[in-house]
Amino acid sequence: MIKHIVYGLAVCAALTTGVQARTLEEVKAMGSVLACASPDALPYATNKPGPPGFQIELAQEIAKGLGVSLSMEWILPRRRANVVNCDLQFDAISDPEKRSKGKHRQSQPYNKSGVVLGLAGNSAVVSKQVELLQGQRIGVMINSTAAEFLGKAGASLVPYAFQSDMIEDLAKGELYGGAVSTASLSYFVLQNPQSGIKMVDMFDESSGLTWNVAVNIRNTDAAMVQAVDKVLDDLLASGKLAEIYSHYGIALRKP
Repeated sequence: MIKHIVYGLAVCAALTTGVQARTLEEVKAMGSVLACASPDALPYATNKPGPPGFQIELAQEIAKGLGVSLSMEWILPRRRANVVNCDLQFDAISDPEKRSKGKHRQSQPYNKSGVVLGLAGNSAVVSKQVELLQGQRIGVMINSTAAEFLGKAGASLVPYAFQSDMIEDLAKGELYGGAVSTASLSYFVLQNPQSGIKMVDMFDESSGLTWNVAVNIRNTDAAMVQAVDKVLDDLLASGKLAEIYSHYGIALRKP
């Protein structure tokens, strides 16, 4: 079962240390890079025994590529990173302007993420958005972009406050389909192949339901951005990044 994440502070001590995110030269001198992630958010990240999550595996590869060790700060929610001042945050929506402006920068995009349409095992497969105009019950998160988009398309919406509840109802066949985050549903299907849930990647960029993701690199310089980009290039070229995602049932979609 996928847990719904309720964000809160995880490590209070980190908030009083005054740690500052750093330039590449400072990271090399310290011999360590600090990444922030949630302690209980598989398939993204976790501090519990077992698979660490694809964000942690990616952070480990970046640290290795920079020639330093990896330190983790377990925080909730994302905005608390402003207090902890970590170096790296993952799965930020890619913004080209953030690559070269200001002290908080971004890497190149490394994956295409967003929302996928999950179909119950007993549902007919659809391949076009227009095929959702037939009144099928489609689960959506309350006040989400998916709710707005599919509502305008004419689908019969079933609103949810928790994504985990939507996925459970989808697995039971109580919904025709559900608009769910690609990573979360991929991981659920990997763990529950008997659910019969089918995933249809049918939303284009105009829908607002798909986007490229990058690494946020805080309080840094151009040299650090270039170094992280180099590691990402190597991971993409070698197939290592696709392998990391595959550990969680997720297909890498290059930006």
